[in-house]
Amino acid sequence: MISRILVPIDDSEMAQQALEYAINNHPDAEITVMHVVGEPSPWGGAATSLALEEDLDEAAEERAEEVFDDARELAAESDVELTTEIQLGHPARAILNRAGDFDAVVVGSHGGSLSDRLVVGNVAQKVFRRSPVPVVVVR
Repeated sequence: MISRILVPIDDSEMAQQALEYAINNHPDAEITVMHVVGEPSPWGGAATSLALEEDLDEAAEERAEEVFDDARELAAESDVELTTEIQLGHPARAILNRAGDFDAVVVGSHGGSLSDRLVVGNVAQKVFRRSPVPVVVVR
């Protein structure tokens, strides 16, 4: 029985669909939504601007809050409570580091922009291949 689910989310439609899947198919499970801030890119981008912040934790929370607000709104429609978690670093690595604490991971098939998928790599694919627990990839 699946009682604890990790749903990594960003601001993509696929992440929202993954959360919807977890809520609709496992209404009694404890669902933790995790947002990873500061993913690497060859141009610096979010990771560089985050590193320049005075209070790293506060800046990460601010960036994650919009994503969490959307997730909470979606969960409220089904009267489900979520736990939220922020991680810093590379998305696939952060997800895999936490996956073992859950019964399953539900992840969107892709997220972010086309350039992010080409440069950073396919997070869902890395999680699917290396996760110590079952992974549901939602498309």
